[in-house]
Amino acid sequence: MKKILSILLIYFAGVSCNNSEKKKTSLKIGAETVASNDQDPLKKSMERGAVVYSDFCMQCHMADGKGIPGNFPPLANSNWLSEKRTESIHAVKYGQQGEITVNGVVYNGVMAPMGLSDQEVADVLNYVMNSWGNSQTKPVTKEEVAAVAK
Repeated sequence: MKKILSILLIYFAGVSCNNSEKKKTSLKIGAETVASNDQDPLKKSMERGAVVYSDFCMQCHMADGKGIPGNFPPLANSNWLSEKRTESIHAVKYGQQGEITVNGVVYNGVMAPMGLSDQEVADVLNYVMNSWGNSQTKPVTKEEVAAVAK
């Protein structure tokens, strides 16, 4: 009887440790929490993008993506991101200079190029394009970023 109980105990311990469901993790950047699932490439890209955002973008566009009125445009609920995909990629990849209109407000500043790789550009855009009220159905890819010329 003890042998049967020992075998059952070992069996159930093994089953619980080898659960076939992928483990989920989350990363908190500012007020935004990015969940990742090992099987979802967009979620993985967004997770990496949250780190890039924290390192390179948050200083100007803030943790909540609302920017600084009059100085740095908002990324939250941004029509620029949703309507100007190629221009958004170009701005992150090469920097942005001159007038742009975001949500009806004109901004005339300079965003220096950050020196990001094409993968980092794709990841940070996937993060911002799916955060703070933004929603993109087509993920930005490294290949799409590489195709945007200066």
